Amino acid sequence: MRAKVDADTCTGCELCTQTCPEIFYMKGDVAEAKDIDVPAEYEDACKQAAEECPVEAIIIK
Repeated sequence: MRAKVDADTCTGCELCTQTCPEIFYMKGDVAEAKDIDVPAEYEDACKQAAEECPVEAIIIK
């Protein structure tokens, strides 16, 4: 599974970086996802971050 943040949608609330800092980080005023396959041990936290994103900026594939 891979995660991506839509920079045009992201409001920079940092919720994803708090929920799953192993995958998400802030780059300026918006969040980004590390360009890696999400390790199995972080999949649940990554999905939680996507579900809790207030503007639905996180895309999980």
